[in-house]
Amino acid sequence: MSQSPSRPLLQIEELSKIFHIRQGFSSQEFHAVDHASIVIESDKPEIFAIVGESGSGKTTLAKMVLGMEVASQGILRYRDRVINDLSNKEMKTWFYNEVQPVFQDPFAAFSPLKRIDRYLYETVYNYKMVEDKKEAPRYINEVLSEVGLTLAEIAGRYPNELSGGQAQRVAIARALITKPSLIVADEPVSMLDASLRMSIVNMFRKLKEDNEVSVIYITHDLATAYYAGDRIAVMLRGWIVELGPTEQVLGNPLHPYTQNLKTSIPSINVGETWKDKIDLAVIEADEYTRTGCKFAGRCPAVMDICQDNIPPNVVHGGRTVKCFLYDENVDPAKKTYLTPAAT
Repeated sequence: MSQSPSRPLLQIEELSKIFHIRQGFSSQEFHAVDHASIVIESDKPEIFAIVGESGSGKTTLAKMVLGMEVASQGILRYRDRVINDLSNKEMKTWFYNEVQPVFQDPFAAFSPLKRIDRYLYETVYNYKMVEDKKEAPRYINEVLSEVGLTLAEIAGRYPNELSGGQAQRVAIARALITKPSLIVADEPVSMLDASLRMSIVNMFRKLKEDNEVSVIYITHDLATAYYAGDRIAVMLRGWIVELGPTEQVLGNPLHPYTQNLKTSIPSINVGETWKDKIDLAVIEADEYTRTGCKFAGRCPAVMDICQDNIPPNVVHGGRTVKCFLYDENVDPAKKTYLTPAAT
């Protein structure tokens, strides 16, 4: 008898978040996330990286996954349960036991007037992670050891008495206390210096292997995304324009936007030091609202068909790419280049 397939851990299908921006007496729709689709399986933990410029929709997507924003359209399920249909009680007692966030600024996550170990104790008690409160210090110390800390190092200390790296490690430990299956990490290393970034990224990799935790790793840093990510999604103005295994997507990018991202940094070889910040092309104001391809205004391979038509999601070269360049169903006569094609 064949075994039935396991339910996906996370299913995102044609997900959109639409905001309305008022302009005088009228308002305009702004698609922060535009028909995004991602599936993370439950039987194979992975680090799923999401990259893109500021304003690409990465954080809005993370907030929807965490139940902090309600989707305007599409499907968003965790273990086959629609996230936004969960009651407040289910969110607190089940969902946040399974799904934990790690945010960009660890100091913003902690009150400066509260000792940092109190957060860990409260999480243990609230989620009943120990049968006897006397066991809490042992359990907390056990979790802290997974992020390279001990309870003795942080006990009684306030957040401002910790380094940035220590504070972020405590934030990750707090997320691990409930033994989650999914961590949503939004720019978790962007406020740390280069030496600490790799230690945090290595920590996520170790947690995936040792604890079987999947991580949605949101970043604008292609270096750490390349190093850590098993798969990667590249976002542009709410669209996912390329999705697949990280080595394929960043090693040999197909979408012109992904190519632009890659060439804007010296290299993506692990171990190299980035000497310059990512310097991207000037963003055109109409990329959010234009009727055709959102990248058409600055694409080196723009074609006539791109001007008024939304490109399809095409499976090509081991990944999904949203681009007419790879759509074999389009009449070649319509693929007229308006500028010299990218090579």
